[in-house]
Amino acid sequence: MTLPALFFGLLLSSLYGAAFHFWKGGSLMKLLLLIVFAWVGFWAGHLVGGKLGWTFFAIGPINTGMATLGSAVVLFVGNWLSQVEVQQK
Repeated sequence: MTLPALFFGLLLSSLYGAAFHFWKGGSLMKLLLLIVFAWVGFWAGHLVGGKLGWTFFAIGPINTGMATLGSAVVLFVGNWLSQVEVQQK
């Protein structure tokens, strides 16, 4: 993986997290959390796609299709899990 590809992946996944935050709304801390979720999902999807040999919409060395799918899954699940509130008695 080249350094420009790594920067491109970080930029693309950050845009996914920011777009998700724009759609769902929230605070600055929520934006940072969603960007981290997007990073984790993006690179996990890229790696899983590489291990399974599933490649679609590849841009250079990045398996962008699987990375986008991984980012979307982690963003939705992470957002859902971050909505949990503790009730005090």
